[in-house]
Amino acid sequence: MSHSIREACGVCGGWAEDQPMAYLACFALYALQHRGQESAGIAVGTGDGGKMWLKKGPGLVSEVFPDTEELKQLPGPLALGHVRYAYSGEGRGPENSQPLLLRYRHGELAIAHNGRLVNGARLREELAEQGAIFQTETDSELLGHLIARQNNPCLEEAVAAAVSRLEGAFAFILCDGKKIIGLRDRHGFRPLSLARLGEKGYFLASETCAFDTIGAQFIRDVAPGEAVVIDDGGIRSYQVLPPAQPSLCLFEFIYFARPDSNLQGKNVHLMRRELGRRLAREHPVDADMVTGVPDSSIAAASGYAEEAGLPYEMALVKNRYIGRTFLRPTQRMREEGVDLKLNAVEKIVRDKRVIIVDDSIVRGTTSVKLVRLMRRAGAREVHLRISSPPVIDACLYGIDMPASQELVARRYKIADIARELGADSIGYLSLEETVAAVGLPGEGLCRACFTGLYTIR
Repeated sequence: MSHSIREACGVCGGWAEDQPMAYLACFALYALQHRGQESAGIAVGTGDGGKMWLKKGPGLVSEVFPDTEELKQLPGPLALGHVRYAYSGEGRGPENSQPLLLRYRHGELAIAHNGRLVNGARLREELAEQGAIFQTETDSELLGHLIARQNNPCLEEAVAAAVSRLEGAFAFILCDGKKIIGLRDRHGFRPLSLARLGEKGYFLASETCAFDTIGAQFIRDVAPGEAVVIDDGGIRSYQVLPPAQPSLCLFEFIYFARPDSNLQGKNVHLMRRELGRRLAREHPVDADMVTGVPDSSIAAASGYAEEAGLPYEMALVKNRYIGRTFLRPTQRMREEGVDLKLNAVEKIVRDKRVIIVDDSIVRGTTSVKLVRLMRRAGAREVHLRISSPPVIDACLYGIDMPASQELVARRYKIADIARELGADSIGYLSLEETVAAVGLPGEGLCRACFTGLYTIR
């Protein structure tokens, strides 16, 4: 329920001669919609380097592409798609919608990106001093400029030379109308996976749930620093950057990824259940029932209830026709939005000692409202249990979250947070138990927002 944290983007793209690629890319974006709700777009390539088709705009996938039958008729074996949130400091204007379609001396180039370049501002200033003209505030355009300046008609070689200049988190998908190239940064901060599509096709996406939606079969995750090339000759890959310390974002498991996705072979739903179980062992409390905050905390809450031997109740009901609260520009509107979006079930919680399991606390705004909802519904006690460690620092790698000084765990000691939020008690899952629940080596996960220790700056 991290209303003050949001993923920056979702990307997808692939090649298949016998499939309606624009249509499939659209439905893959539906599956990735949780990763970005500000804009959506699809670019389609002809396979011979001819003029690409592009449609993009602000809003949800269903708003940008209301007529999916139109997409079914579009010719072309290549397609890439994008859903977007802008991170802090990046503009939300329509010009920043992706994919970007750029024209340079070697043809057209469509680019979609998830992540953030920590040296983006320096590169932009350097290129501007050399005469570059920028139409957007995106890192995708930076990559386009760097590729164009290689003056190399071979896109694979130009990409390899250009990305050596990039520092930070990125999962890019590019298309020149002849081929699709997907690549990850050397640390693998942002996820990207590969699947087979039909008999001869292949598809890339930020999450594996997109493959299930379009009937593709997962093959493997793209490795950190790897570039995967897909065209009419099949698939090939090469190490475009030397791999470094793996740093897949730990928050993908806690909140961002869809429960039916798998990350590095780990199912997200099962991981969240395990987070809840470990939370119950670390922070037990005498109570009558457990409830989760829809939707991302349901799995952790059920795991907590199971481990604690308490009934799980649907004490919070979500109005699914209200937009996400963090899209409202003011604090007051965000707070009012929680009242509109969630309601406590009085018949369930009255006179009960209630444990609310949430995935994280950021500013604390949402948590205050949750506690008040329960109190108004007659709960005797309200205990907050958080299935992640305290968030104490902002993200540099493409996750939009408040500045460090706005984070409640940065401003208060844990012992004081319950009082600030109006809860009877609070308990955070320790970092050690969080990593253990995921089942991957801690040094292979980015934990900067929990520790303040960044892999690169």
